[in-house]
Amino acid sequence: MKLAIATNNQHKLQEIRAILGDSFEELLSLKDLGIDVDVEETGTTLEENALIKARTILALSGIATLADDTGLMVDALNGAPGVYSARYAGEEHDDAKNRALLLKNLDGVKDRSAHFATVIALCYPDGKTLTATGRVDGEILLSERGTEGFGYDSLFFSTELGKTFAEATQAEKNSVSHRGRALRAMLELVKSQER
Repeated sequence: MKLAIATNNQHKLQEIRAILGDSFEELLSLKDLGIDVDVEETGTTLEENALIKARTILALSGIATLADDTGLMVDALNGAPGVYSARYAGEEHDDAKNRALLLKNLDGVKDRSAHFATVIALCYPDGKTLTATGRVDGEILLSERGTEGFGYDSLFFSTELGKTFAEATQAEKNSVSHRGRALRAMLELVKSQER
């Protein structure tokens, strides 16, 4: 089965391809499909946004489409930035500004516990829809550490890895990450449908 990946984020695309590997005949980016669109995320939950993106790209591509939405939930901020993680500091999706605002909003806060959550949606041309979720727990550091990854990775200390996602190799991050867990759960769902 060919699969469209509904993202313009090259980092996400790289992670998805690394995790799904050879499980599909072909994983096609929006660029591969000649689709130049930035889907507006109007949902109030990660699941709603993942479904909006998957359904939009399915309608444009005509092939089964996988989309994700991910949020960083910080306990002391009542779950913010959450569904607005990518545009926390404004609509331009600037990772550095998002991290700076997060640090500012946590200034002086002792409890820095947080988790990442991802919802993966897979929509088929016949109308069938599957969703899967993944979560990883950790905390927000006082300053950035590491040079790998993207988004909030340099601030998110993974308790399982004992380092930030930005200090981890891609394989290390993918082994415990929210997106990795959601994608592996989705793969199991797809396999169970084929049985």
